[in-house]
Amino acid sequence: MPSQKLYAGAKLREIRTRLGLTQKDFAAKLGVSLPYLNQMENNNRPVSTTVVLALAQEFGLDVTELSAGDSERLVSDMREALADPVFAENIPPLADLRLTASNAPALARAFLALHRSYRQTHERLASLDEALGREDARIQASPWEEVRDFFHYCDNYIDAVDRAAEHFASRRDGGADTRAVALDWLKSRGVRVEFTDMQALRRFDPETRRLQLSSRVAPQTQTFQMLLQVALLQQDKLIEATLDLARFHSDEARSIAKIGLANYFAGAALMPYGEFLRTAQECRHDLEILSNRFGASIEQVAHRLSTLQRPGAKGIPFFFVRVDQAGTITKRHSATRLQFARFGGACPLWNVHRAFETPGRFLLQLAETPDGVRYISLARDVSKPGGSYGAPVRRYAIALGCELRHADSLVYADNLDISNAAAFEPIGISCRICERSGCHQRSVPPLERRLSIDTNERGILPYRVN
Repeated sequence: MPSQKLYAGAKLREIRTRLGLTQKDFAAKLGVSLPYLNQMENNNRPVSTTVVLALAQEFGLDVTELSAGDSERLVSDMREALADPVFAENIPPLADLRLTASNAPALARAFLALHRSYRQTHERLASLDEALGREDARIQASPWEEVRDFFHYCDNYIDAVDRAAEHFASRRDGGADTRAVALDWLKSRGVRVEFTDMQALRRFDPETRRLQLSSRVAPQTQTFQMLLQVALLQQDKLIEATLDLARFHSDEARSIAKIGLANYFAGAALMPYGEFLRTAQECRHDLEILSNRFGASIEQVAHRLSTLQRPGAKGIPFFFVRVDQAGTITKRHSATRLQFARFGGACPLWNVHRAFETPGRFLLQLAETPDGVRYISLARDVSKPGGSYGAPVRRYAIALGCELRHADSLVYADNLDISNAAAFEPIGISCRICERSGCHQRSVPPLERRLSIDTNERGILPYRVN
């Protein structure tokens, strides 16, 4: 595929503002004229190779920042929102969406927030009969979705929390592992740690400073919960300051986000950034080696790989997703051009759904999205037993993947025929925004395309997509 011109005006302005330079000074340091810089910042011209090199040489910037950011996920999210039937007669072309994401990202986010509010209001009105007569029958934003979008647009990387966790992990010396470090830190702060036969994973009493952990769960889960408690006790001020900057709309969203940030700290302490990145590169991202090396579960390792987006020290841009048995996405993040549907499930042709059929095994898939980008996807089932007879077992499937250009860095790509175009399965994002016209697994028609229905002929689908 031909390389695309790089339009990154908003990112260029952000870099200049961060450096505290005027347009005139910035242009001089980049070796371009003031009008040329102005045109690049307003996306009237693509960012030139000269400017990219100057950014790296003059300022030591990670030039991948220019192509990173919100643009691709904003375009994907707007396309999904505009697939709502309310926009059926007024769908902007894709080129307009890309211009909006690049030139006016704040406007794009405002539109998405407005559509989310509309959707929530519509769903609430649909159940108005149930809500009538209740004192709490008022329209509220979904705290869960608000927090999900917070991490989504932070690129699933929270720098201050990540570095604090890495600093905590540096306490490991003399062969001590992270579990021992966490246990010693808690005990040194007067916290009594007990392993108890209980269904709850963790229970902390602030008055008695008694931390109870379930003896039924895996050691990795116990360690993770200890580190989560360390985050809540040691990093409370940092977490609260991060929450202040996020400006959540409800106390519920703030509380959910606080747990999310504590979870983030726990994962980053268990798998500290620099050490984890080096080990991942050395073992070519072998999840089982990383799991054994850091005492983490396969899911924790896969999720951590998707967060390695530290400026100046980025890992491979991975996507990570977790789905339940109904196909509903319960966790999602993508540092790649592939962006998951905000609502509903994932494409049924994706190998993540087949992982439930082959428990305990990794499934590999070569896939191609409608935009022509090719990916390697790794899927596996994840079971979380209840720890006793009759206790419910939670079953999920996870998928981790990246663009094909990173194949040499993945041990899983060694035996795949990546040169064979026929080996790549066509997948999409969501049926209602997928452009493929002949998909045999389509559940609903694409709302951006017109349909033809012939009562005298029936193919795989009862309609044809024009």
